[in-house]
Amino acid sequence: MALLEGGDQQSRIAAVLAASPSPHLAIPATLHASLIARLDRLGPVAKEVAQVGSVIGRKFGYDLVEQVAHRPAPELRQGLDRLTEAGLLFCRGIAPQSTYLFKHALVQEAAYGTLLRARRQELHTRVATVLEQDFADLVDREPELLAHHLTAAGDTERAADQWLKAGRHAAARLTYREAIGHLERGLAVLHSLPEGSTREIQEIELQLTLGLCSFTAKGAVPARPAYARAHDIAKKHGNSRQRFEALYGVWQCHMASGGMVAARPFSDQLLRMTQTERDTGLRLQAHHSAWSTLIYAGEPARVREHAKAGRRLYDPEEHRAHRLVNGGHDPGACARYVGALAESILGYPEKAHASIAEALSLAERIAHPFTSATAILIASMVHVNNREPEEALRRLELAEMLAAEQRLSLMAEPNLVRGAALVERGAAPEAIVRLQQGLTECRRRGATLLLPFGLAFLSDALARSSEHAASLAAAREGLEVASKTGEHVWDAELHRLAGMALFGSNQIEEGQIALEEALRVARQQQAKSYELRAATNLARLWGERGRRTEARELLAPVYGWFTEGFDTVDLKEAKALLAELG
Repeated sequence: MALLEGGDQQSRIAAVLAASPSPHLAIPATLHASLIARLDRLGPVAKEVAQVGSVIGRKFGYDLVEQVAHRPAPELRQGLDRLTEAGLLFCRGIAPQSTYLFKHALVQEAAYGTLLRARRQELHTRVATVLEQDFADLVDREPELLAHHLTAAGDTERAADQWLKAGRHAAARLTYREAIGHLERGLAVLHSLPEGSTREIQEIELQLTLGLCSFTAKGAVPARPAYARAHDIAKKHGNSRQRFEALYGVWQCHMASGGMVAARPFSDQLLRMTQTERDTGLRLQAHHSAWSTLIYAGEPARVREHAKAGRRLYDPEEHRAHRLVNGGHDPGACARYVGALAESILGYPEKAHASIAEALSLAERIAHPFTSATAILIASMVHVNNREPEEALRRLELAEMLAAEQRLSLMAEPNLVRGAALVERGAAPEAIVRLQQGLTECRRRGATLLLPFGLAFLSDALARSSEHAASLAAAREGLEVASKTGEHVWDAELHRLAGMALFGSNQIEEGQIALEEALRVARQQQAKSYELRAATNLARLWGERGRRTEARELLAPVYGWFTEGFDTVDLKEAKALLAELG
């Protein structure tokens, strides 16, 4: 037993305080039989006390074991003393203010293993009762303790409810992976109950919470099964709130993984569900689904409408719980940062910067990490769209640091955004590597969101490296993905880049057709920033071919439309070209 009894006094005290032994206290499993024999030699009282303690857990206090053991105090203390003297327990303090720790997990397992199943369940039931009656503060702080004992006691229905509480408690503390573990245990327990409406109503809440935590910690694809299951059950047995949240979760998973075609009908349904809804929170979230879908669908003007409606409905106090339910982030901040991306596309770069500043300020004020990480990431994309690569890279690094620190998922593959910023910086070779890595990772995860974005910038980077055939292939692949998924926001850019690749390959007529299509799409979407780029490219090409008047007549009205952002790269380039054209 030398290994079990080893370790200096300081290590033993540290083990008590940490509720786990130091690494050098580990013992081989071969001691299992010896430990059981040693418990027997200590006598029936000490053995029973060890058994009761093993049911409570690796670490337990005198006040709890006293109520569970149902033994006179002198006998209980004698048993605890004998276990401590034998080196099987560490003791800190003096009874009745003492706490105890099994010296190694194997000691606890050995004592637990000597109990018959019925006796185990009886003791777990007793522990659960005592915890609920006399340790309410502890249960509030660590609801998973009660959940564990209810599970082991065979009180399945109550155990499932308690695992749900434990999952929500962990999620509220932003420890999402811990929450996922609790919720999965709750579902495992629940499935041992007979089928029926009671079980299914419990499952709705477990699946909804699991979907939220999975979405926040792992992303849209891992969250999809939980929300799909919740939606299936809620249609039959759920109340209006559950049906809304389940539908919202299904919408969100399709949208965030890039399936705009699949996501849009769910968003439309959410809007219909809340047209006459008095609950402003539900109406806010319906608008939330609309602005998030429409930004990628390529309808930035409608995004602004829904984002403005959301900002009018949003109250940071009234809707503070929303950041822990629908989407796992704050809708008020989202309305601002998605609205900023729309403003940038629509040709209002200064308004976009102002909206991003508001979003970041709100995210910081409410101190919600997932909201902050997403806001910073979208800010990086806005800077990319405004052709501000250094600021884009700085923001992206901050978003990645926060996500790593808080163990969060990011809604966009970071290498796509990084590669896009590197293209604008002029580092085409490095950009190509990053973009290809990002595209590979998206495909590996089965997520198509921002694939057209990544392919557009890959096309740009390849063109800058004079790889015109590869550039054209990337642009066409982006358009093909967009046609399948409905992510049309980058269509004008993809047509423009296809046109430039065709011009680079000396396919002049085809290139002009592609640039004219870019102009048509940009105008249809009211995407003035993309219209300006396409007009600038086409005007430059016309000017080089002696069509200076036509070139000026094409570009001048587009440039003249703008009322802000004259220090941006796009407007500076357009102004310089107009001066050249005379």
